[in-house]
Amino acid sequence: MADLLNPVDWLLALLQVLLFALAAPLLAAWVKRIKSRLQNRRGPSLLQPYRDLRKLFRKEARVANSASPLFRAAPYVVFSATLIAASTVPLLAVHLPTAILADVIVLVGFLALARFFLALAGMDVGSAFGGMGASREMLISALAEPAMLMAIFTLTMSAHSTNLSSVIQHVLDSGLLLRPSFLFALLALLLVAVAETGRIPIDNPATHLELTMVHEAMILEYSGRHLALMEWAAQIKLLLYGVLISNIFLPWGMAQQLEPLPLLIGLAAIAGKLMLLGVVLAVSETLVAKMRLFRVPAYLNLAFLLGLLGMLSHVILEVGV
Repeated sequence: MADLLNPVDWLLALLQVLLFALAAPLLAAWVKRIKSRLQNRRGPSLLQPYRDLRKLFRKEARVANSASPLFRAAPYVVFSATLIAASTVPLLAVHLPTAILADVIVLVGFLALARFFLALAGMDVGSAFGGMGASREMLISALAEPAMLMAIFTLTMSAHSTNLSSVIQHVLDSGLLLRPSFLFALLALLLVAVAETGRIPIDNPATHLELTMVHEAMILEYSGRHLALMEWAAQIKLLLYGVLISNIFLPWGMAQQLEPLPLLIGLAAIAGKLMLLGVVLAVSETLVAKMRLFRVPAYLNLAFLLGLLGMLSHVILEVGV
């Protein structure tokens, strides 16, 4: 266990947060690159998102006359809340102070805070696109959050703790076991991650068609550094869900001691798992078409049902035995 009073452990936790922020654009670029290759295109460079962020940070932020101070503050709140949420997820090591102090409720709470200010910012200017995107975002989040909590509570019931470090340590101690509850929870969390990060078939981050926009509609009025923070927060959220899925269900390779060699092994392990997860996401987005908005509730209801089946199978097959 990490010493909560050890400054070295807190320094490592800070470095993990910085690694989250710096690696997030790289994962988004990797997914775009794989999708381009699958479509017989060359695709952008892996460094293109960094160039885009640098260009946006250098530009002046233009704000509509009807915008309130909330519109200007929202990008900083969204970015900060998303980054704090990412700090609660173990990335390289199982036991870090930020992950030990927080739990899954804190993670969901900070993500909800970022979504709340994102929706408020979309409605603040008064444009039709912003209000439409905010309404759709609230619909998706109202159905996605219960499914996400149901999936993660299935895991926390096995570990008897809502702390992510304890859950990961429990999976490591249990070894590689075939558990129906974990399989249902994994499928549910995968569906929720696609919806929460605005990927196909729920949303298409590469389009600005007014009939299909969700996330892009809410940030359509932003420019300059404000748009850079919004885009960066979306990339961090994608990485957050990727790490959450990889390190909860396949935690092997994570460092259990805060020493250089285990941390390097943990870095190599999470990099390989995220590359594989990025390939799976790119292939699924290439093969699956975007669904109609009115079919999204059925999609998220399926995710909730899978999470519920996971919890029931845990109670019947594991607790009952």
